[in-house]
Amino acid sequence: MSRRRDSAAGATPASATDPVRTRLVAAAAAAVTVAAGLGLRAVAAGSVAKYGGDALYTVLLLALVVLVAPRVTPVRAAGIALAASWAVEFLQLSAVPAELSRHSTVARLVLGSTFNAPDLFWYAAGAAAGLLVHTVILRRRPRTGAVDVR
Repeated sequence: MSRRRDSAAGATPASATDPVRTRLVAAAAAAVTVAAGLGLRAVAAGSVAKYGGDALYTVLLLALVVLVAPRVTPVRAAGIALAASWAVEFLQLSAVPAELSRHSTVARLVLGSTFNAPDLFWYAAGAAAGLLVHTVILRRRPRTGAVDVR
């Protein structure tokens, strides 16, 4: 049996997913990630809270990437989230995030204030965890529109 696109019937390839459902799952994942981050800060302190928060920051960015671009591959979503996390961290080498953080709690949460090299590792750990979860979710979801042509 071979699978192919049946353009007359309007079918989509077996690898395609429903973007509306994907966005709903991504929005739920973002909300759960924010709750996990707040919960972590409430129950943990020190390195666990700091570095766990770093990893969750990248997981949140990955969920937001999927929310905006629901057909993005897991590897690409993780790469974009990791690149954005690292860009924000390297931006902290300038005075801009520290200055904005003095005036805004949101800026402090999103941009941080000071560069910390170990954060780069924990962002990568978060990207890897998000990649794994995204891949597992995609494999478990039903595919739509597959047509067998003999």
